[in-house]
Amino acid sequence: MRILQRYMLREMTVNFIGVTVVLFAILFVNQVGAVLARAAQLQYQSGFVLELIGLGAAQNVAILLPIGLLLGIVLAFGRLYHDSEMAAAQACGVGVGRVAAAVWVLALPVTALIVLINFELAPRAAAAEAAMRDEALRASVTAPLTPGNFRSFAGGHIVVYARAADPSGDLAGVFVKRSDGPIIETTVARRAHYSLSSDGQSETITLYDGQRLEGIPGSTRYRIMRFDEQLIPIRTPDSARRAQRLDEMSTAQLLAGGNPKLRAELQWRLGLPIMTLVLTVLAVPLGRLRPRQGRYAHVWIAVLVFALYANLALAGRTWLERGRIAPEFGLWWVHGLFVMGCAAILTLPKLKRTWRARRGSP
Repeated sequence: MRILQRYMLREMTVNFIGVTVVLFAILFVNQVGAVLARAAQLQYQSGFVLELIGLGAAQNVAILLPIGLLLGIVLAFGRLYHDSEMAAAQACGVGVGRVAAAVWVLALPVTALIVLINFELAPRAAAAEAAMRDEALRASVTAPLTPGNFRSFAGGHIVVYARAADPSGDLAGVFVKRSDGPIIETTVARRAHYSLSSDGQSETITLYDGQRLEGIPGSTRYRIMRFDEQLIPIRTPDSARRAQRLDEMSTAQLLAGGNPKLRAELQWRLGLPIMTLVLTVLAVPLGRLRPRQGRYAHVWIAVLVFALYANLALAGRTWLERGRIAPEFGLWWVHGLFVMGCAAILTLPKLKRTWRARRGSP
């Protein structure tokens, strides 16, 4: 590779890495907020939070690479054209072939990385995240009750509070609220014992010497019951009943199934590498600037092109899942539209030169 091509490759690589890192930081901050909100709602233990954040962010890296590559190339060529370096290179006889070679040296490894992430790493990360969520939820339910803290069970339908705990581990000054539709049960007891079944599938809170108030808030009809002992069973969530999500399925599973949703997921995974290649072709003409144009003049166009491409692909995926598009069309029509757009943009300068030549001829 010649010196000028290495120089272009370095410019594009630096911009690509910079844009991708910034986009990943934004994604990571958003992922942190989502995981923390879920952890606070479901009372995950702190040991699971960081791993859930990392696994969630890893699944979305593939969608950042096409836009990072597109903007990296556009920014690199924008600077080269703005500083008249491309004009000097073209004056020295540098043609489209040398420029394209430098671009594809960067684009092809990025595309291969997207294929690896989309077909192997992202499904594994999704499956690992789902398993860890189930484990975190199970751990939050089976964790021992601590005095002075409210604990919720059964999706918030049961709330337990204990004022203190004695040396034997029994709780003192216990408050329990249970909701079943409009009916609210409020129970107070002098002491309680919390136990976990041997198979880890259920817990039991045994209340001693207390009373229960049952009724509908705002109504004057309620019932008070005193008791010496009362059992409150709590079922641990069963992760085995949860249906496997599409993003958790391996590529082999998607290929073996004929379901429209499976086809849509498979074509989406395949579509991102194709999108990367198409956007790479579009990036070079988008990076070309006219004299006295700012170096960021075409960045907004690149962002608009990616947004249109990605949203059309997402819409096509939804239509394919719902059976509104024939499987033969799939998402190929989206890529076909942008391939035709690439062909039009690449042939437009040649058509303009031919037209001007004909106008100037006698």
